[in-house]
Amino acid sequence: MGFTCPAPSAAPARITLAHGGGGRMTQRLIDTVFRPAFTNAALDAAHDGAAFSAGGARLAFTTDSYVVRPLFFPGGNIGDLAVNGTVNDLAMCGARPVALSAAFLLEEGLHIGELEVVVASMRNAARAAGVSIVAGDTKVVEHGKGDGMFITTSGIGLVEYGEIAPRRVRPGDAVIVSGDLGAHGIAILSMRDGLDFDGAVASDTAPLWAPVSALLTAGIDLHCLRDLTRGGLASALNEIAVAAGVSMVIDETAIETAPAVCAACELLGLDPLYVANEGRFVAFVAADDLPRTLETLRRMRVSRHAALVGHVKKADPGVVTVRSRIGGSRVLDLLSGEQLPRIC
Repeated sequence: MGFTCPAPSAAPARITLAHGGGGRMTQRLIDTVFRPAFTNAALDAAHDGAAFSAGGARLAFTTDSYVVRPLFFPGGNIGDLAVNGTVNDLAMCGARPVALSAAFLLEEGLHIGELEVVVASMRNAARAAGVSIVAGDTKVVEHGKGDGMFITTSGIGLVEYGEIAPRRVRPGDAVIVSGDLGAHGIAILSMRDGLDFDGAVASDTAPLWAPVSALLTAGIDLHCLRDLTRGGLASALNEIAVAAGVSMVIDETAIETAPAVCAACELLGLDPLYVANEGRFVAFVAADDLPRTLETLRRMRVSRHAALVGHVKKADPGVVTVRSRIGGSRVLDLLSGEQLPRIC
């Protein structure tokens, strides 16, 4: 059973699934098509959202599309995933979420009862995150051309503290992961392919503003945050290392993975460091702030298993190295192909 695509020998002339996987081909598409066309200071910050000033306020804005298959999975569905994902992108900018919009692309033949369940989940997730869905749009496409339902959500938030961005990452910073990895990707995969693993695996989808807010309220100087969605921890670390011009050394033994997720990854030949999450983030703080950061995060249910997993270095900018469980080292690179399509 194969779940990865071989690395292409040259840049393809047409879009492939790998272009949406959050790895090397996604980055190439952004760098060669989108960034040159839309270049500006907010976009070039290479963050989860754009931070800018307007009318005397410091704002953050983000948008994302959700094409997950199946629509319903253990721990959630496409609706709460869309709300949490957008709220979390704002949180990674240090922004208190204020309002969201939601656009629905519905396929002809979708059962209205399923749509009602998704909409109710979005309502509940928005309430839990303290935001309102204030605008939206609906389009319908012919049967066979929409995979049931796609949702695009955009969000705006208030930045009430200092700058949080990749360019603030410095050599010596501690790298902290807020919890165990891989549950979302494996939950989706188990439903999609009818796999029954030894132990229930549910998506970790959850809003992350509460732990971020707690860190900011505690006065911790957050250099950078990134939620670990497409491409998992590996992609997030590589993107930040390149944007900040630093390297990182990560200790694999410090990264928690649930036994059922670990077993599923071993069975399927997947690396948990590349598997998507929807309720986990990585934080970069100065070494002096490490004890208070861990103490604060561990008080919150969603981040109670937060752990120090590595440090930022100066040598070899853009390179992320992992010290393995057996004592060796390897470069943690971006995926060249698509590992798990339609995860978010």
